[in-house]
Amino acid sequence: MAYLKAQCDFGPRNPGSAGHCQCREYLVAQLKKSAEFVTTQQFVFSFGSPRQSMTGYNIIGRFRLAVRDRVLLCAHWDTRPWADEDPDAAHHQMPVLGANDGASGVAVLLHMAELIATTPPAVGVDIVFFDAEDAGTHQENRTWALGSAAFAREYAYSFNPRYAILLDMIGDAQLNIYQEAYSVEYARALVNRLWDKAAELGIDEFIPEMGYAVYDDHIPLLQAGIQSVDIIDFDYKYWHTLADTPDKCSAASLEKVGRVVTAVIYEE
Repeated sequence: MAYLKAQCDFGPRNPGSAGHCQCREYLVAQLKKSAEFVTTQQFVFSFGSPRQSMTGYNIIGRFRLAVRDRVLLCAHWDTRPWADEDPDAAHHQMPVLGANDGASGVAVLLHMAELIATTPPAVGVDIVFFDAEDAGTHQENRTWALGSAAFAREYAYSFNPRYAILLDMIGDAQLNIYQEAYSVEYARALVNRLWDKAAELGIDEFIPEMGYAVYDDHIPLLQAGIQSVDIIDFDYKYWHTLADTPDKCSAASLEKVGRVVTAVIYEE
């Protein structure tokens, strides 16, 4: 939870903002405390109306580089530039703080980085924080998840993970995680492993039923041939509003998701 709040302390992290620049430096510094190798992948993308060009930064931390058998853990760290789902239309052009939609998944992976460094699993692990996930236009899928698309183009072949697990919007205090439809269709075995492990651990918030189909950062990874699952609680009433703040999130929710992912990784 401290990692979630630390990100929010920078304010909105939409590309081009002061908070985005400050948070990028923070995330790189945090990963360098744990990871064997840290780098950023720069890419140029366009968004908004009228279209404007911006530089995005995927932040990559690698653990156990000598191990060829690897898994990929990921989340997006940018936040929505516009609160276009806010009930107050006067807020629609204001940037979102993104406590759940952005900071929650990153927070869990920052703590997992500490665990992996102190007690290495049998496999190599790559942690990637994707930029430019959340500046898309509704009904235009390819305007979303631009950071993971850039990563897939440049690194999917060389990283070659067994699979990828994406964490997005997993901090909701009222947590209910259904199985995401694209994950079920294209990575059913991994979905089963994760939800079965949750059941074994007694974590009932992982509900073994299909929920939403979400165009998220796992889609470019799936298109690149990487088995990928999106762990997401998309039933979040503060999504893309100014009310997506830390008080809507729960340390218990973060812990439950982290326990499931950690258990699966350490069983490899």
